[in-house]
Amino acid sequence: MNDDQLKKDLEETLESASSADSSADEAEEFEDIVFEENTEVTGADFQKKYSALKGKVKELEAKASEYLNGWQKDKADFINLRKKDEEAKKQVTAFAKEDLINELIPVLDSFESAMKNKEAWAKVDANWRVGVEYIASQLNQTLENNGLKKVYPIGQPFDHTRDEALEMVPTEDKSQDGVVLDVVQTGYMFGDRLVRPPKVKVGEYKKD
Repeated sequence: MNDDQLKKDLEETLESASSADSSADEAEEFEDIVFEENTEVTGADFQKKYSALKGKVKELEAKASEYLNGWQKDKADFINLRKKDEEAKKQVTAFAKEDLINELIPVLDSFESAMKNKEAWAKVDANWRVGVEYIASQLNQTLENNGLKKVYPIGQPFDHTRDEALEMVPTEDKSQDGVVLDVVQTGYMFGDRLVRPPKVKVGEYKKD
């Protein structure tokens, strides 16, 4: 490599190193490697300064890469922490909502019990009856919108993982064997979780 080319490479390397880190401390480290115009410098001196600059550039590049990796790691940790925080908030909200719904289920039972006896309910003053039915409907709809679902499996096969059998009812109809014939108390699901099993009576086929 001739002196002119080495001088050109030296100047380009110096410029690259200076842009890689603009801090005052780093700039000071380059002061003793600055090339002066019209200064007589031997090829050996050029090579020495060129090698020093190349080493400094590599050092700065390694430091920049270290800073970048650290920043990326901190960013990933922050994103993961924020996701965990949001998930925790959702769980707290869900638990609070479930607690409130569990307290309101007995109110639904009261409405259901009052209206279950159709004959007695029909004798109630019509205006009052319509008002109560409207309130019950509103309450049911509001709870349903918030994730509560009724479990009323009458006519369905008994499901031991979901239903609570209170009584086995003898039946001569084979098609009713193992089928829920009556729901004594409505069950409820909140989301995908059973919060109260339905209490039922189940048909049991008995041949004479």
